[in-house]
Amino acid sequence: MKFFIDTANVDEIKEAASLGILDGVTTNPTLLSREIKRTNRPYKAILKEICEIVKGPVSAEVINLGREGIIKDARKLAKIHKNIVIKVPLTKDGLKATKLLETEGIKVNTTLVFSSNQALLAAKAGSSYVSPFIGRLDDAGQIGMELVREMVQIYENYDIATEIIVASIRLPLHVIDAALTGADIATIPFKVIELMIKHPLTDVGVKRFLDDWAKIGSLTKL
Repeated sequence: MKFFIDTANVDEIKEAASLGILDGVTTNPTLLSREIKRTNRPYKAILKEICEIVKGPVSAEVINLGREGIIKDARKLAKIHKNIVIKVPLTKDGLKATKLLETEGIKVNTTLVFSSNQALLAAKAGSSYVSPFIGRLDDAGQIGMELVREMVQIYENYDIATEIIVASIRLPLHVIDAALTGADIATIPFKVIELMIKHPLTDVGVKRFLDDWAKIGSLTKL
């Protein structure tokens, strides 16, 4: 399973990339607006820098919702860097735009997917990626990971090439569940990546090793 980071914070992306585990990045208008306010830099410059840090797909989302507006936004974003993937919401106009963009060689990440029907439609329209939002489904009283299981099964049934990006991840257990279901990608917030690294038994083990070595070290000085 590939790991993407779900952020537009350049510092977080650099730190995650330094771990050697990063395959791509997903952003959205909310995440980009935070980074614009934090750094006082234009969004194009931020996206370009992200693409230079991570040699993989970088999702950037359209703002307009009509077919022509989506296409216009997508073409503009795609010019920033060859690794840009366009996030398009699952709507009628989004599907129409997706079909055209993919034929032009502009990869689409269909976002805000909450049902297997939507996932099937996105794949039929030719979307390169589909992002089910499991955390938001959990918030609504559904089991978000059940949607991912259905999508994996359906795509396997028909040898569909569209990759599943498990999104709206809230905790490390979501990452494990995504891997167990056979999802292609998990896009993970930086704070969750940090939690994945930590385990109390690792901390105890490291302390014990260092304490034992300190005792030996003091003896060798005698």
